[in-house]
Amino acid sequence: MERVRVLVFLLAAVPVGALALGVLIAGWTVSAVLAVTPLGVPALVAFRAAVGGTARLDGEIANCLLGTSVRPSLRSPGPRGFWRSGVNVLADRTFWQQQAYLLVRQTVGLGIAVATWSLLAASLGALTLPIWYRWGNTLVVGRHVDTLGRALLGVPAGIVGLVIAFLLLRSLGAGSRFLVDALLGDRDRGPEPTAEERRHSLVVHLAAYAVVNLGLTLIWALTSRGYFWPQWTFIALGLPVAVEAWLEFVPARIRRVPPDLVRRTGVFLALAVFFTLIWAVTSRGYYWPVWPILGLALALAIRAVREFGQRGRRIAELEETRAGAVDQQESELERIERDLHDGAQARLVALGMSLGMAEQKLESDPVAAQELLAEARKGTREALEELRSLARGIHPPVLADRGLEAAISALGDRTPLQVNVAVDLPRRPPRAVETAVYFVAAEALANAGKHAGAARVDIAVREDGGSLAVTVVDDGAGGADASGNGLRGLERRVEALDGRLEVVSPAGGPTTIRAVMPCGS
Repeated sequence: MERVRVLVFLLAAVPVGALALGVLIAGWTVSAVLAVTPLGVPALVAFRAAVGGTARLDGEIANCLLGTSVRPSLRSPGPRGFWRSGVNVLADRTFWQQQAYLLVRQTVGLGIAVATWSLLAASLGALTLPIWYRWGNTLVVGRHVDTLGRALLGVPAGIVGLVIAFLLLRSLGAGSRFLVDALLGDRDRGPEPTAEERRHSLVVHLAAYAVVNLGLTLIWALTSRGYFWPQWTFIALGLPVAVEAWLEFVPARIRRVPPDLVRRTGVFLALAVFFTLIWAVTSRGYYWPVWPILGLALALAIRAVREFGQRGRRIAELEETRAGAVDQQESELERIERDLHDGAQARLVALGMSLGMAEQKLESDPVAAQELLAEARKGTREALEELRSLARGIHPPVLADRGLEAAISALGDRTPLQVNVAVDLPRRPPRAVETAVYFVAAEALANAGKHAGAARVDIAVREDGGSLAVTVVDDGAGGADASGNGLRGLERRVEALDGRLEVVSPAGGPTTIRAVMPCGS
């Protein structure tokens, strides 16, 4: 039953391909003609809806027959406005993906549909040849079939053809589902297959390609031996095999080029060879593939410029954030050194002096020695408390032991403000992210108490789409300076983790500090 549904889906490429061809030609023609007038914008929006509607029609067919769950969009998201709506269409990635799907459906899909149904028809015809050979003018191995014995020669060929079609339909169904999900579906498609699974899939694909084409060549050899029609299946079925092989072996071996650009280059080369082979087996006259190849090359060049431009900007951002992280680390080391020198070190020096004086007076004035020892014991407690406070400033023990919620709640307990803490995390984030969130909350609490005159602070920590967000809102007077040392240090700490810090503090309040950092493992 599954293979019957695949057959019906393949056959649907005929009407869907015809509809898609009309939509694409009419849409681009009208949009290009009206591009120099204001009517070009509504024409482009209407074209976008027509492409989305055609893609949704085929998507619903795939949902019913292949078990997919896609719902292609009909409009492009983005800011509102007359002129902006046209820009939204051109900048919409799904619009171009839907067009690519429709082009593949009306070319490769149509060719595969014709080849598959022709194989089935020829196989069933050969299998039933002993029944109807009297009423036909059929050739088998160059001879007219006019006896039952000769008609029976078609039965083995029919059986082989049906077996090949039966095996082929499973691969075609999987390939069709992949194409629908890749170009019409959303991005969340579950875990990626392992390298071993991908290699196994490629081997199965190559084996199916070889079996199908050898079987069709055998049928051709046993029948007319005239026009070599199996060349069409060699070409049509070779395109997905070439793309899959490129995607599996090439991107991992090219390190200096973005992987997405390498993948797109492989698809471009495969399509260029595909169009050239079609030209070669048809007219061999005017080289018409130059136009689709030029269009694909232009799109690939634009993508390459964008990829390398984004990589350059990303490198600059990483260098800037790394420099900021180094500066922040130097500042932290200077602060720790200053706190040790002015606090714990000074108290330990005083403690040593007190113990020395107590040792001198132990025999001559025991009472004074006892007072000095009591003072030394008090100094020891104060030095230990300062060292604990300094350790909390580096990495709080409660954060390492009990996590963010307990650590931030402990911060709130040590302040006179009313602090409400809400932590909603499905799992514990990486230590660096966890520490950064803690210090964002600590600095925001300190600012709210010292500078904003706040009475209440709300702290919320949650994971959102692979990122961890901490939001601190106080009811103070507002007017926080985002360029101050404290907030600037937080910004550097967050940017070093590839995150961002936002500070919104209008005069009169409230002040909102929000940090978002990736927390993927």
